[in-house]
Amino acid sequence: MTGPTGTEPTVAHPDLPEIGILIIGGGIVGSCLAGFLAKEGLDVAVVDSGWAGGTTANAGSLHVQMQSIFLQRFPHLVHRLEASLGLYKSAAAYWSDFQKELGADCEVKVNGGLMIAENQEQLDFLAKKAKREAELGLEVDVLDRASLDRIAPYLGPAVIGAELCAHEGKVNPLLANKAIRAWGKTHGAVRLAEERVLQLTADKAGFRATTARGQIKAGKVVLAAGYESMALAAQLGVHVPTRADPLHMNITEGTAPFITHLVQHANRPITLKQLGSGQAVIGGGWPAELGAPGRIPVVKLSSMVGNLSLAQHIIPQLSPLRVIRTWAGINTGVDGCGVIGAAPSVSGLYFAIPGDAGYTLGPLTARLAADCIQGRAPGEDISSCDPDRFTAI
Repeated sequence: MTGPTGTEPTVAHPDLPEIGILIIGGGIVGSCLAGFLAKEGLDVAVVDSGWAGGTTANAGSLHVQMQSIFLQRFPHLVHRLEASLGLYKSAAAYWSDFQKELGADCEVKVNGGLMIAENQEQLDFLAKKAKREAELGLEVDVLDRASLDRIAPYLGPAVIGAELCAHEGKVNPLLANKAIRAWGKTHGAVRLAEERVLQLTADKAGFRATTARGQIKAGKVVLAAGYESMALAAQLGVHVPTRADPLHMNITEGTAPFITHLVQHANRPITLKQLGSGQAVIGGGWPAELGAPGRIPVVKLSSMVGNLSLAQHIIPQLSPLRVIRTWAGINTGVDGCGVIGAAPSVSGLYFAIPGDAGYTLGPLTARLAADCIQGRAPGEDISSCDPDRFTAI
C-alpha cells in the first residue's frame, strides 16, 4: 500500500507507530516543548526533517527592543510587533531560568543591547523609538558618545550614540541545543531525526503523520516547524501565513573578549556579539538564498562582503580577525507576532511558532504552548498570538 506521493508506505512506523502527542519540528521550540511535556509525564515525541532552519543555524542573539530592520521592512505590522513586545522581554529573562532548568552552562548573558547611530537623524529615530518602547514597558535609554565610551569603548569613531536596552543579551546556541536535547531525552521525550512529515491528516480518531518510513498515529499534534508549518496546517484546512526569511551569518576566529553587548544598527542590517570562546558572530539581516525544499540555504558573497565591511566599520578592532565560517539560517516571520495555542477548527491541533527572533522566544513559547495543551492558563498574555486571528483571512 502506498502513501501520499505514490511511493511512501502507509504501514505503521517501525519505531513510533503511535504516540499521545506528536510535535512536528525539532528546533528550539519543538525540542523545548517535548522536554516540558515529557517532564510532566506525557507520552510525547518530536519528529524533525533535519533541514537547516532557525535553530540549527541561529546565532543566539537575545533580542527585545524593536529591530530597525523589521520597522523598515514591515511598517504596516509595527502595531503587531508592539503587541508582543512584552513577550520578548519575558522570553529573554526566561533564558536565565531555563539555563538552570537544563543544568548546563549555555553562556546566557544579559548585559544589554546597543542599537548604534552614526548621525543625528539616526539618533533622533532611536530617541523616538526608545520613548515608545519605554511606554510599552521596556527599560531603555539613549546614550551620547561620552556615555558610550564608558560602557562600550570598542565602538569605532563613526558611532555618535546608541539606544541601550537593558533586557537584551546572548546565548551560545551550540551549547544550548545540545543541552536541550539531552534534557528532553532524560525526561523521556522521543526524537525522530531527519524524517520529514510528508502528509498530515485528521479524523475523529486523531491524527496520522506519514513519513518515508511509515505512519504515526497521534492523539494530538503540535506544529512547531517554523515556516514549514504553513504547508502542514494547510493539509488540515487551517491557514497560518508563515514566511521563510533566509539570512547570512559569519563567525570569526577567537580573540580576547572585548564586545560585552549585543550590537545592532539604527538603519543598517547587522547584529553582532562575541561568544565565550572569543569568536565574533556577525549577521543581522543580510539575505541568503532559500533554495529548493530540503536543500541547505546558500550564502551570498555580496552579503558576506557587505556584512563584514559594516562590522569592521562600527567595530574596527574586528578588522584583523579571520572569518572561519559562513552559513545561512532561516528565520520564520508571521505578522509581527507568534502563533501559540489551539487551532480554531481542528480539535487536538496546536501551534507553537515564535515568529520573528525565534531563538529568543523559543523556550518561553514552548512553555506557553505546554500550558495550552495541558489546559492551564498561560503565565503570559498570548492573546496577540491567537491562531484564530487568521480564520477570516
